[in-house]
Amino acid sequence: MFGLAASVAAHADGVVDVSNVNSDLIATADDKKYTIATVVKVDGIAWFDRMRDGVEQFKGDTGHDVWMIGPSQADAAAQVQIVENLIAQGVDAITIVPFSVEAVEPVLKKARDAGIVVISHEASNIQNVDYDIEAFDNLAYGANLMKVLGEATGGKGKYVATVGSLTSKSQMEWIDGAVAYQQEHFPEMSEAMGRLETYDDANQDYTKLKEAMTAHPDIVGIVGGPMPTSAGAGRMIAEGGLKGKVHFAGTGLPSVAGEYLANGDIGYIQFWDPAVAGYAMNMLAVAALEGKRDQIAAGLNLGLEGYDSLIAPVEGQPNILYGAGWVGVTAENMADYDF
Repeated sequence: MFGLAASVAAHADGVVDVSNVNSDLIATADDKKYTIATVVKVDGIAWFDRMRDGVEQFKGDTGHDVWMIGPSQADAAAQVQIVENLIAQGVDAITIVPFSVEAVEPVLKKARDAGIVVISHEASNIQNVDYDIEAFDNLAYGANLMKVLGEATGGKGKYVATVGSLTSKSQMEWIDGAVAYQQEHFPEMSEAMGRLETYDDANQDYTKLKEAMTAHPDIVGIVGGPMPTSAGAGRMIAEGGLKGKVHFAGTGLPSVAGEYLANGDIGYIQFWDPAVAGYAMNMLAVAALEGKRDQIAAGLNLGLEGYDSLIAPVEGQPNILYGAGWVGVTAENMADYDF
């Protein structure tokens, strides 16, 4: 245990602040090392590039053989095949951010039947995992997006919402939370159309939002579920001369949406740090592999920002755990975040 604590301290200059990490939780008997793969929705976008930073830091801090992998495009079947390959390799654990919960349920059951520990993220309705860890309450996250959007629009007008996939449970819950907040607090606002499925691709966001604006030119607001919507919406607003007429509030990263924030094309993005989420998933994987399941429960402190007092809000599912951390960013404070 001392060796692990010393190793973590030595890597305290990484992207994830591990100065208070719960090293007892991830200490292993006889300094055992595990093979753990993190499977993401799509590789090569800024969000999951940042998650890779956290996964690689966990590897450096602990010495476990961990890595991140994902399909080149958001595709449920491709993600399933990746998990199948990992089962064949005999990894000790899989951590996963599912593109479609329904699509991965059977293959995750197969993994667990093979003795592989499975940890998920952004999948609060998932069944075939040992644990799911969420960064926050999904409905509250979406409600805050709508609070910001409604204030920007004066509480009036039509809006449209995007999700990566209609089967992306967490993103659908964010929009559910946004709509519920709108109905209660901004009754003069309304959805212009059904949710746009944009497959975590900024070009798809741009194209589909442009089509939505053509069909419904009275749209005044956009709620973005997927991170790339911040860039797609920003581009659409900038090119269409819609600054100040169409407002945006949604998930984003400064590295992706910064130019649109700086120019005033979009006013607000919200996010959590995917590097910390990647680190947290791997922590739970090691703890489960070490038989520390009695500690993985409500009240657990991982010692990571936003994950210092986990809650289990889903009745009957104590393995679905939530942290409490998102940040809101505007042009005024985006320089505080370098990813």
